[in-house]
Amino acid sequence: MDTLMSLRVFCTVAEAKGFAAAADRLGISPAMTSKHVIHLEGKLATRLLHRTSRHVSLTEAGVLYFQQAKALLDGLDEVEAAMANVTVVPRGTLRFSAPVWFANTNFARMVAKFSSRYPDVVFDIDLTGRIANLVEDGLDLALRTVDPMSLDPSLVARRLGDVSFQLAAAPTYLDRVGRPSRISDLNGHALLRYNAMRDYQHVIIEGPNGPETVGFRSVMESSNDTMLQLAAIEGMGIVFLPRWMIEQEVADGRLEILFPESAQIRRSIFAVYPSRKYLSAKVRLFIEFLVDGAGLGGPFRTARRESHGPRSDPYNDAE
Repeated sequence: MDTLMSLRVFCTVAEAKGFAAAADRLGISPAMTSKHVIHLEGKLATRLLHRTSRHVSLTEAGVLYFQQAKALLDGLDEVEAAMANVTVVPRGTLRFSAPVWFANTNFARMVAKFSSRYPDVVFDIDLTGRIANLVEDGLDLALRTVDPMSLDPSLVARRLGDVSFQLAAAPTYLDRVGRPSRISDLNGHALLRYNAMRDYQHVIIEGPNGPETVGFRSVMESSNDTMLQLAAIEGMGIVFLPRWMIEQEVADGRLEILFPESAQIRRSIFAVYPSRKYLSAKVRLFIEFLVDGAGLGGPFRTARRESHGPRSDPYNDAE
């Protein structure tokens, strides 16, 4: 028999001063009410109630037990109410990591809009090129451009959308090694890339005739997009970065976009989190907010803007 339920029944009997009245309050039968009290008395080897045909009263031991049990149940109810607020009402610190290139006006605007909608949520954002450990780093989620099949099976990956990277290089580099006239000419070119993408031995580039696989020669890996950008400006090689990151450098003539009308590298962005069970309101709503794109265009093409038909609700999927 559930001891916690027995505690609630006992306290209700003591307050109602009768089994029938307590049974009415709890929505159970008088016989079941009596069984719960008998269960406690047997467990404690102590009589808790004096019973007559017309009256129920606490024994001396029952008074002491009632006081302690009531305090325990009240405390438990307070904890459950607080946890219900955490689950239903978004509040508290939302900790997540994201690639460095998320440091842009569009994403900052999205965060600001979420904050204005849910002012009790405080953001703690780690913009990094490394792949963070969610548990060890105390993160609620991570935004990653990775193959979800490569993730730890204990993690859940929710696709948010896609981001397109443009290929760019300095005029000095292109003057030195030659400007490629077609995508296949990129094979063997020097590449500056994120070290989080070192597992990609080849890069798939979306060209005018469909996707093409290119084998670059890696000359630098870094977790910092600014470092990669500066190295590209110095003529070290080709870099692929989101278009908004290099617009000024292209306008200034320090970088040139290769195949600007056709070639791009597309990466899917995922929200990665430990489990879809018991997600707090702040995490659940922020993920939905990112999927929707908040109507701002955002730093990426969001999943719900794509014409792939309706999506199932992942929070209701079976584990």
